[in-house]
Amino acid sequence: MPSLRTLSEAECYARLYGRDAPMVTIVHFEPRRPRPRDPLVGETLRRLFEDRLDARDAAAVDEEAA
Repeated sequence: MPSLRTLSEAECYARLYGRDAPMVTIVHFEPRRPRPRDPLVGETLRRLFEDRLDARDAAAVDEEAA
C-alpha cells in the first residue's frame, strides 16, 4: 500500500466543502455590555448548598437511628 502524503489546510477545506465553496465572511459583533457582578452571590450560593447537604446528611443519620 503506498504511503499517503499529508494534505494542506487548503486541500482539506476543498475536500470538505468543495472547490466552489463561498468565501468566508468575518463578522464583528459589538462588545457585550458588562453585567453587574455581586461577589457575595457566589459565596451565598455556596453556603446555601452546603447547608442543604448538611441537612440531607443529618436526615440520613436520623433515619438510620430510627
